[in-house]
Amino acid sequence: MGDTTSFAGSAIKDGTQAPKKVFFFDIDNCLYPKSTKVHDHMAKLIDEYFVNHLSLPWDEAVRLHKEYYENYGLAIEGLVRHHQIDPLEYNEKVDDAIPLEKIIKPNKDLKQLLRDIDRSQVRLWLFTNAYITHGRRVVRLLEIEDQFEGITYCDYSKIPLVCKPHKDMFAKAMREAGIDRVEDCFFVDDSYINCKGAKELGWTAAHLVEEGVSPPKSPASQFQITTLEDLRTVYPQFFKSGSTTE
Repeated sequence: MGDTTSFAGSAIKDGTQAPKKVFFFDIDNCLYPKSTKVHDHMAKLIDEYFVNHLSLPWDEAVRLHKEYYENYGLAIEGLVRHHQIDPLEYNEKVDDAIPLEKIIKPNKDLKQLLRDIDRSQVRLWLFTNAYITHGRRVVRLLEIEDQFEGITYCDYSKIPLVCKPHKDMFAKAMREAGIDRVEDCFFVDDSYINCKGAKELGWTAAHLVEEGVSPPKSPASQFQITTLEDLRTVYPQFFKSGSTTE
């Protein structure tokens, strides 16, 4: 389920109607840059998990990891489907084992970007394929918990797993964020397949493709950006008048 504990909380606290639109933010390789190499740490731990729990040679573990990610959006999805592993144990050995405290630091430009978003126009919600413990840890280290009303995450405690880009995961996010119309859903993610899936469902999506990353041959969604600062240009209606990047 969606989690609002330690986040900003309901936008209806003062009795006013919550804005209709919701801006969904992916977390990993989106709220922090790929240059932090969190993904590299995660990939190594995932490969090690495949080796240790499936008794595979390293090359086969790497190949199967890639196959499951491409087929399901998450390596853990393939592990649960085909090998009946314990998702919570996997989370402990992989996501929760990443030394994030040594890697992720607060980013003043990110904080300013989020503060410049006009909350009278849009509500902010986190949307991740990670488990809640990882998602919470990342936004805590970035010191931006107070900028979001809640988080929709892949619940590893429930089988079958539901994750992006499956349509049920997008429906889950809408339900938990309290939004009914796909036209009122806006999204940013570094994943091609997630942005493609969002667009196909009627969301307005911005695909984050950092400089130095090979762009896709065809666009994933309505917008393609190189930094989160570009959101000011593609979604100008959500930023306060006169807000700057300074």
